Amino acid sequence: MGIRLGYQIPNFSYGGPVSDLFPTVIAQAREAEAAGFDAVLLMDHFYQLPGIGTPDEPMLEAYTTLGALATATERVQLSTLVTGNTYRQPTHLAKAVTALDVVSGGRAVLGIGAGWFELEHRQLGFEFGTFTDRFERLDEALQIIAPMLRGQRPTVEGTWYRTENAMNEPRIRDNLPIMLGGGGERKTFGLAARYADHLNIICDPADLPRKLEALDQRCAEAGRDRSTLETTSLVFGMVDENGDDARRMQRDYLRKLGADPDTMSDEQFRAATGRHFVGTPDDVAADLQRRILDPGVDGVIINLVVNGHRPGVVTMVGEMLRKLLP
Repeated sequence: MGIRLGYQIPNFSYGGPVSDLFPTVIAQAREAEAAGFDAVLLMDHFYQLPGIGTPDEPMLEAYTTLGALATATERVQLSTLVTGNTYRQPTHLAKAVTALDVVSGGRAVLGIGAGWFELEHRQLGFEFGTFTDRFERLDEALQIIAPMLRGQRPTVEGTWYRTENAMNEPRIRDNLPIMLGGGGERKTFGLAARYADHLNIICDPADLPRKLEALDQRCAEAGRDRSTLETTSLVFGMVDENGDDARRMQRDYLRKLGADPDTMSDEQFRAATGRHFVGTPDDVAADLQRRILDPGVDGVIINLVVNGHRPGVVTMVGEMLRKLLP
């Protein structure tokens, strides 16, 4: 089953004690499943990202958390959006996502990207390297991970990684999906054309027509039928039954990140909010249709960074999205 409707949980800052944190995550995942989402996704980070909060805000390790969510849900697919390749050896990552697939009864998706958050790497001791280094490492890692997910035993003597007849048992299936995430038209899209079942395109929606054209080119260069590669776009939703309240949430969110919407020019505001979809469910549905689906993207992964942890909000958004993508 593919992903057309995904719910990403991007933060764990819910204002209560740590003992209430994971029950709140479980509640969101169960609500997303009941609301008809195809997948629940977590970021694979150790610190909170600068576009969402401050580095010291709570951040759960992704695969431990997904494994726990596997026991708290029944149908929804489980994935990162996306794993930083730099954080784990490829054999370790293949084992981790395969274990998640086994414990979830075949519901894991391997989301993967090159990695980019330099502060995490520097403070936690992960090698960061150059932009080129990270994409060479990702390419080499996929040469190991993809065969391991399919039951093959790769032997690789690479620049970055070495394996010898690498085994991966147990597996529940040999077609665990691979999802690449990112916006790079040459490197990320080229790797997606070669290795992935799904591409999550991360960019300003205004750039989607150009991104999709570039993806067509990468698939043609790889000799791949473009229709066999699913696409979604990651968006930030700020949704409320009262559109004025939703727009107030957006302005408060910008202030939290250190930007003052009251002093921004129109151009600055558009640049800061290009991936925001704000208003009532009907407002957001119309905006998603116009800016994401009409250009040709297959589906939507949405996070509700401000109020997704509040009971009923995920259900409200899921009902809206199911009308768009029945």
